[in-house]
Amino acid sequence: MTKLTLHPDRLFPAEGRTRDIARALYTGVKDLPIISPHGHTDPSWFAYDQPFADPAQLLIVPDHYVFRMLYSQGVPLEKLGVPTRDGTPTETDGRAIWKIFAENYHLFRGTPSSMWLDWVFVECFGLDVRLEPATADHYYETIDAALKTPAFRPRALFERYRIEAIATTESPLDPLDHHRAIRESGWQGRVMTAYRPDPVMDPEAAGFLENIARFGETAGEDISTFAGYLRAHQFHRARFREAGATSTDHGHPSAFTANLPAAEAEALYAKVRAGQASAAEAELFRGQMLTEMARLSIEDGMVMQLHPGAFRSHNPGVLVRFGRDKGADIPLPSEFVHNLKPLLDAYGNDPRLTLILFTLDEDTYSRELAPLAGHYPALRLGPPWWFHDSPEGMRRFRQRATETAGFYNTVGFNDDTRAFLSIPARHDVARRMDCTFLAQLVAEHRLEEDEAHQLAKALSYDLAKAAYKL
Repeated sequence: MTKLTLHPDRLFPAEGRTRDIARALYTGVKDLPIISPHGHTDPSWFAYDQPFADPAQLLIVPDHYVFRMLYSQGVPLEKLGVPTRDGTPTETDGRAIWKIFAENYHLFRGTPSSMWLDWVFVECFGLDVRLEPATADHYYETIDAALKTPAFRPRALFERYRIEAIATTESPLDPLDHHRAIRESGWQGRVMTAYRPDPVMDPEAAGFLENIARFGETAGEDISTFAGYLRAHQFHRARFREAGATSTDHGHPSAFTANLPAAEAEALYAKVRAGQASAAEAELFRGQMLTEMARLSIEDGMVMQLHPGAFRSHNPGVLVRFGRDKGADIPLPSEFVHNLKPLLDAYGNDPRLTLILFTLDEDTYSRELAPLAGHYPALRLGPPWWFHDSPEGMRRFRQRATETAGFYNTVGFNDDTRAFLSIPARHDVARRMDCTFLAQLVAEHRLEEDEAHQLAKALSYDLAKAAYKL
């Protein structure tokens, strides 16, 4: 068996003087509380504080980062326990799933997933040998035994990892019962929701017409008119704010926005509500609604997030059998300068609006996003997201965005994950990479060391807390 350790200088520069600076910066931020202002953890975990089922159900079955890599090497999703849409059988034996994972763990070498998982194995479960076929049972039994103890319940882990605040993400159709249960339980952990209206704003979403009917009914609004439909959004946004929400999130295919005259917006909405919108009209409606959401954010103070540029469910065979979010989403080229202009013409100069932009198209960092955020008071840049939530992705972001947008037009780090135990690991990677970037600036005499210490804290904690109004 091979020993497993986490090197204390991982991700720091190889050159000695710069590494010493990075170490000093990291020492000042490594134990700061975690602000996790955007993510997809399950609020029921914190509401009812039940034990996690087993190692496979915690670390493999729900994590598309893990099973997409295994699937790419020919491992069927059924053998990994991923549920099917039609209810046909998949593997339910957690130990069997774990053995497949152990046999294939070498596939993750050099990936962020390996870095996060090794952190979890060492820091969370105290494992000190590498995961491989010979150690699969030892891993499974160690993790399984730990999950049966009170120290590994969701609330205990939340507190152990110094999570100050964490946001989940829900549809306007969600009754928010789990968030209500958290508040009524008396537990002091701060878990809030975020308003994700895609199911009732995207005419191409599955079940859209049924969704907006329910959306109007639960708001007590007649949505036969565009004004009534917008009032329903106001109702649900207020409901979400009562559950702690400070932000909205929009996962549109593009960053396209529109600002139509009232009569044209009403006519477009009528077509959408009748189910007669073309693909171009669906995109126009999504664009109009982003501008409407910006207006509502100015009114109610909610921070707005835009996550465009993913070709969802690229693999139709996997979509039909297993549904969405199964590792088949692929980045697309994105354009922001022209697409955002209608929204920015209307509201970009208003400092009451905070619109946080994310991208899967790294080419836009220096060409479009940094110049835009470096000018408009309403804009901020979100951290590297999804495929680029990685050491090199973080480095590229800082290199391409900082000179034009600066540090203070970015919002620190958010982990955007369903994988609860990876959250502290992801924040640790981000803090190490930011300290490495800052150390290089200090070593090259482009930044004073006291300024770098201030920036390290801002990037690790202050900016996220301020941007998301936490």
